[in-house]
Amino acid sequence: MVEELEMQAADDIINANGHMDGTPLIRVKPYDKFERIAQDKLRGKLSRVERTPADKEWIETFCRAADPYNAALVRFMFETAARIDQAVSLEPDDLRSGENKVRVKAQKGHPESWITVSPEMMDELIALPSKRPKNRKTGRFMAPRVFGYGSSTGYNNRWKTICKLAGIQYLSAHPAGRHGFFTELVVRQGVDPVTAAKAGRWSDPNLPMRIYAHAETDEADVRARFRTKHVQADTVRPPRKLKSKKE
Repeated sequence: MVEELEMQAADDIINANGHMDGTPLIRVKPYDKFERIAQDKLRGKLSRVERTPADKEWIETFCRAADPYNAALVRFMFETAARIDQAVSLEPDDLRSGENKVRVKAQKGHPESWITVSPEMMDELIALPSKRPKNRKTGRFMAPRVFGYGSSTGYNNRWKTICKLAGIQYLSAHPAGRHGFFTELVVRQGVDPVTAAKAGRWSDPNLPMRIYAHAETDEADVRARFRTKHVQADTVRPPRKLKSKKE
């Protein structure tokens, strides 16, 4: 996954330079499905690994072992599909407790917006005393943050420790948040993809259906359905033959 992100970043830089004055236009064509499989075989590892989405049980187990800040952080992302950078960037002024509204910053082509959270989520957020994280590069204290983190990677080691204490699989913010959000609504609760995509701020419902919705039916159970004998309520009888007038 890291290699894939690095390659995508390089492609974006090359494509962007094509718009500079005096620079010949260059376009980088991504691998198609078959080329990607061939590259994976050459490297001896998969470039796209199936993610495990969080579910309610994982979230609650995590929260029981976590401090209030990280418990609120994982619940916030699971409930809203906020990205980790949007979550850790929250400041006290981004909370409207009377309206249960939270302002999330612009990201991935989507503008800044106010999203609605549950009253329970808002109570959890406003109960957290804000913290001023320290900038690791400059050593200076940053503006107060709701969850106390100064970067989108600062949570990682703490979450690994929490998962170890809780005895659960480690999940990073993305599968715990956006993947968990969409799978919970569409696969587990049967919410239609258009509604779920809008709530998670995806402009095209086909994208989360392709990437974020994870099937949870066991393959053996699917195959067994073809061997299940269906119970017929009534025996189907053939229609009676009508007698002709000659008879």
